[in-house]
Amino acid sequence: MTFYILFLIFLALTFDFLNGFHDSANSIATIVSTRVLSPRYAVIWAAFFNFIAFLFFGLHVANTIGKGIIDIAIVDQHVIFGTLIGACGWNIITWYFGLPTSSSHALIGGMIGSALLKAGPTALVWKGILKTVSFIFISPVVGLILGLGIGIAVHWIFRRATPSKVDHIFRKGQLISAACYSLGHGGNDAQKTMGIIASLLFSAGLLGGKFHIPFWVVIACHTAIALGTMFGGWRIVKTMGQKVAKLRPIDGFCAETGAAITLFFSSMAGIPVSTTHTITGAIMGIGSLKRVSAVRWGIAGTIVWAWILTIPCAATISALAYLLVS
Repeated sequence: MTFYILFLIFLALTFDFLNGFHDSANSIATIVSTRVLSPRYAVIWAAFFNFIAFLFFGLHVANTIGKGIIDIAIVDQHVIFGTLIGACGWNIITWYFGLPTSSSHALIGGMIGSALLKAGPTALVWKGILKTVSFIFISPVVGLILGLGIGIAVHWIFRRATPSKVDHIFRKGQLISAACYSLGHGGNDAQKTMGIIASLLFSAGLLGGKFHIPFWVVIACHTAIALGTMFGGWRIVKTMGQKVAKLRPIDGFCAETGAAITLFFSSMAGIPVSTTHTITGAIMGIGSLKRVSAVRWGIAGTIVWAWILTIPCAATISALAYLLVS
């Protein structure tokens, strides 16, 4: 491997670390805001399940990112550089402003920006892009419906239980739901970086004639995202845990379970969805169960605008980075 390829692998793992750092708020916000775990133990809990997620999921999402967004034939080291700078840059900007945006869509925007500048629209794999973009809207809606539906079912089942008993049960239950959500987060998000590194290695002729994901790439990506989660994106915890809707342990359990189910199915289907969008939708769903006004829709509107801007903004940063190095 050349020094440039090693540098790009390091940059990709840096993005993966930032992904965990940025998205750790999604994994721990509900369990911290309901005071089931302290922030320190919550990030350790989430990071552990981020890391072991490779034992439970295939590599369908990694293959989608690797060859289903842009034509792998036009990928070179400069395209990967632009992609990663675009994704990392937008992640840092949105972290600074405390916006829970999608690292996944920042990465996809980065790929689109550098590919467009290199080869034009023909470089884009529209089927994969449209499927991914459609889930910007589908995943939060599914998360909302599941969060709301699970909330209705759980509240009905425990309608005669005392508040103290419900709180006791779901403080333990939230440990399980947070673990499942972190598994889904690691299983979907770590694979996106795997796809980028595999594309880089394939374009450099280091994978032979067939695209695949080496095992060392799998371990490296899960390690990076777990370490990022441990360091935590504290600016976003407050937005997710309290600004969108006030949560109790039973609410956190329902939101995390709804989001986890969405992530499990999307990972198995090879769809690179946003864990941020999914958990935000689920929190809105369980928040609206109390009353519609319980959800701070103004904050939710700001978050949605940040989602819409993610792909074009990351693509712009990526295109500028590609232009600089090429």
